[in-house]
Amino acid sequence: MSLHIIKPVMTPEELLDKLPLKSEYIEKKKKRDEEIRNIFIGKDDRFLMIIGPCSADREDAVVEYIEKLAKIQEKIKDKVLVVPRIYTNKPRTTGDGYKGILHQPDPEKAPDLSEGLIAMRKMHLHSIESTGLFAADEMLYPENWPYVADILSYVAIGARSVENQQHRLVCSGLDIPVGMKNPTGGYLDVMLNSIQAAQHKHTFMYRDMEVKTDGNPLAHAVLRGSVSKHGQYIPNYHYEDIELLMELYDGHELVNHSAIIDSNHANSGKKFKEQIRIIKEVLHSRNVSPAIHDVVKGIMTESYLIEGSHKIGEHIYGQSITDPCLGWQDTEELLYYIAEHC
Repeated sequence: MSLHIIKPVMTPEELLDKLPLKSEYIEKKKKRDEEIRNIFIGKDDRFLMIIGPCSADREDAVVEYIEKLAKIQEKIKDKVLVVPRIYTNKPRTTGDGYKGILHQPDPEKAPDLSEGLIAMRKMHLHSIESTGLFAADEMLYPENWPYVADILSYVAIGARSVENQQHRLVCSGLDIPVGMKNPTGGYLDVMLNSIQAAQHKHTFMYRDMEVKTDGNPLAHAVLRGSVSKHGQYIPNYHYEDIELLMELYDGHELVNHSAIIDSNHANSGKKFKEQIRIIKEVLHSRNVSPAIHDVVKGIMTESYLIEGSHKIGEHIYGQSITDPCLGWQDTEELLYYIAEHC
């Protein structure tokens, strides 16, 4: 047998008992979740900004970054609602490379998922207690949801996971917004089928149990661009792309027609500075089209303390070790611009 058991890991119940969310933050999270929900159902016209590092590689730098975000959030709270990205799982196209803090609490050491679970939850809790903000994370492994279910306010499903049945079914049992990205090939019907599945009720096997779900009306589209068969990046954040999404939404049995625009990845051609221009174009599209304004609820952006990226082992504090990100100065200016123009 080629599958080798290394050691058992703690259960979600054991991890939550070891690292609980303090009681004073439980009600705060309910309030924040309600604010975010109201944006997606049209009761709150604020703009949603899901922003942070490509991957959350170290607790101190990530929390320092989110503390900076929290100060700006207080100043722009009437116009913009900030959800920090704390992405603790990193999908890898070939399977090689750094897979996130869950796999490697220390990027320069061997994987240790038992320690990774602790490091992942500690980072989220530290951020919550330091800033009062509740984060977004990517659901790379659906079976890991119980480890973070009480602390996340937004979940993203990546372009490579959106076709997976287990992701779709588990998302139908979440009570928070789930953003389904279009697949790397760009075919929007795949994403829309995933949204439809997540918005409906299901019965299935999950963590050795038969479970049923109520459906998640907050499941929605995330446009992240695509890649052609020739390897060319094809953006889908333009005015006409959003109009196409709205037309396709009308052809599916969906209870929510919201969308988020991913300003990086294939939309930017992985040129991280392009995120600024892309966001300004999306804001313009919302401002000239009431229909687009109602559909596009916010932006997903990659940003960190220091712009760019570096290789593991170079030890540049606050700079990404995966995809390059905007730096703090650009981020601060961008957030104030969004507040003025959303």
